[in-house]
Amino acid sequence: MLKHSGRKAAEAPYAIGLKRIYEPAAPEDGYRILVDRLWARGITKQQAAIDEWMKEIAPSPELRRWFGHLPERFAVFKDRYTVELEENPECVRLAESIRERAVKQQVTLVYAAKDPIHNHANVLYEWLISR
Repeated sequence: MLKHSGRKAAEAPYAIGLKRIYEPAAPEDGYRILVDRLWARGITKQQAAIDEWMKEIAPSPELRRWFGHLPERFAVFKDRYTVELEENPECVRLAESIRERAVKQQVTLVYAAKDPIHNHANVLYEWLISR
């Protein structure tokens, strides 16, 4: 189950949500983490209301460019991004930091992608709650 716009998944052991950066920040978002490598166009720091920017947990620039947000490439992208998450010690460290915080308070992973399904934030979310 994917969580969007701050909705919580009942079966998840962690309080983690997903929200587009273009949606207004809300108190129920809790701790907001931008999980994109690039800053979203047209959004000020004040509008974003980001508590932390974890650029390093985003897909590599090469993988991001290859994917190009093409839904037909999503299954392969998901597999490749998962490998990046599991094999990069910095990603593992950042993921643990997210999980530790999400046990104590609501955490919202903030992303800019237009497609709410075929994006790296969903892959990251699923990976985080499956560990």
